Amino acid sequence: MSKIKGQCDYPMFRDHNINIHKQDNVFTLFSPQNALPLLIDSPHSGRRYPADFNYACDQGILQQTEDNHLDILLENAVNYGATFLQCEFPRCYIDVNRAEDDIDAALMAQSDEKYDLNPTSRSNAGYGLVRRLVRPGLPLYNRLLSYDEIQHRLQHYYLSYHNILQQKLDELHYNFGQVWYLNMHSMPASSAHSEDGHPVDFVLGDRHGTTCRRDFLIEIKNFLEQAGYRVSINDPYKGVELIRRHGRPESAKHALQFEINKNLYWNEITQEFLPSFSRLQNLLNNMIEHISTYIEKELVLKAAD
Repeated sequence: MSKIKGQCDYPMFRDHNINIHKQDNVFTLFSPQNALPLLIDSPHSGRRYPADFNYACDQGILQQTEDNHLDILLENAVNYGATFLQCEFPRCYIDVNRAEDDIDAALMAQSDEKYDLNPTSRSNAGYGLVRRLVRPGLPLYNRLLSYDEIQHRLQHYYLSYHNILQQKLDELHYNFGQVWYLNMHSMPASSAHSEDGHPVDFVLGDRHGTTCRRDFLIEIKNFLEQAGYRVSINDPYKGVELIRRHGRPESAKHALQFEINKNLYWNEITQEFLPSFSRLQNLLNNMIEHISTYIEKELVLKAAD
């Protein structure tokens, strides 16, 4: 498939049965009128670069940090009753899958006193809430960032995304008494290996059983393995901030992080779709349909209690 340029305007969603809620350059939310309590998001495939980004590295290298065009792979999710949330800004600008105080002090122009800092090992490595490095040894900026600059990114972009996600998950949970959240990502082929060195196609993360009912995870794992794919659980990715916030299985709020090996659809050298894109999209369509059937059965069981 040829390289995709520019922005996706989501023509596939121009349907009177789908409500579209947009905040320009921040998020787009697609809600089917007959929605199930299933929300799928793509928080790292945004490619609308804000005018105030002012990065100093090559944009082509910067785009390699994206979950490249994952939103297009998932474009049919709403046809199976799923609500779909797309983050429009890039993760390298500010990362919604990090805690809002996971700030790298080495990137700041002002002293630490203005911030409420709680940097993790990710920030120390240069990949916190706001990235300092594109990859090891390659800085993203040739300057330090001001307090006001970081606050603008937090308030206008990060919190706006988190607020709409929370609002929609709460709405679905209120309407159905349960909600299922699938947090979608893609991973470089170089990191798509389990600890024992075996390559994997998909990684399912539930933070070691704390964010999602295990039978739901196993249902997805079995579906993918029966289709001939290699699936790992919590290895090498267990899930980060988004499922940590929203996974409360004891309250029927289930959150699962889903990682896709880019080798299944994306050429990381030429930055274009592989011919296998259609096969993967069909698999994901069938998987989401399978998940929808699973959730419909859950609703019937709950109603029968």
